[in-house]
Amino acid sequence: MLQRTLSWAAGVALCLSSSFTLAADTLHVSAIPDEAPTELLRKFEPLGAYLEQQLGMSVKFTPVTDYAGVVEALATDRVDLAWLGGFTFVQARLKTGNAIPLVQREQDAQFTSKFITSNPDVHSVADLKGKTFAFGSPSSTSGHLMPRYFMQQEQQVPEQLFSRIAFSGAHDATAAWVQAGKVDGGVLNASVWEKLVSTGKVDTSKVRVFATTSPYYDYNWTVRGNLDPALVEKIKAAFLALDPANPAHKAILDLQAASRFIETKPENYAGIEAAARSANLLQ
Repeated sequence: MLQRTLSWAAGVALCLSSSFTLAADTLHVSAIPDEAPTELLRKFEPLGAYLEQQLGMSVKFTPVTDYAGVVEALATDRVDLAWLGGFTFVQARLKTGNAIPLVQREQDAQFTSKFITSNPDVHSVADLKGKTFAFGSPSSTSGHLMPRYFMQQEQQVPEQLFSRIAFSGAHDATAAWVQAGKVDGGVLNASVWEKLVSTGKVDTSKVRVFATTSPYYDYNWTVRGNLDPALVEKIKAAFLALDPANPAHKAILDLQAASRFIETKPENYAGIEAAARSANLLQ
């Protein structure tokens, strides 16, 4: 049985430029920091061990400090596999020309964002006029791009509607800011919201959802375009083989908030690119 060689840096988001040491027999993995680094590490550990068994090679996961770091790492071949949001994938595809989206969770084909508040007088986005608001990361699909896009479709320009806009950097941070009264409203992805509620990490007597976006494509696992094609197929097969009827597999899927993984393709994210260009977030 393969010796596990997952490298953990619990609690600290390491910088890609100094932390990746490439080795031919190691799969280097990272993810957009849409949650706290410790949570990303916790969620990945069983998946990383599974990939080691399936691929016959060691797997090293390194968290990063910002979304742009993952895109840059893919573009410079310092990471082989990355968990990306739809917008981050579009950025990676445009920057590299050949980044390949392999798989997505089944629900990522119909993903949504949740607008939340602790203000009892807020029942719509329009009710937040003149108040403070938090997005997640500027590069977040579900925490910024798509909520902004859907608002603009309703002729609601955030810079004109809110008195102040802040970027929390992560979905769980947005919820914490709203609950603490740091901002009057915020938006985060549906998956993280549901997890925060189910684990009791958000007080629903204080914070509530008052609006939900229309669905869109979002997260996927992407590989760099020049990765060995045989390895790419093995990675894809490993994700697709995760079976919720298998208890060990279900534990992995549950941590990924996935019912199962399905194949995806670049064309699925054309709408994300169009939304980004419409919101002037891509040049």
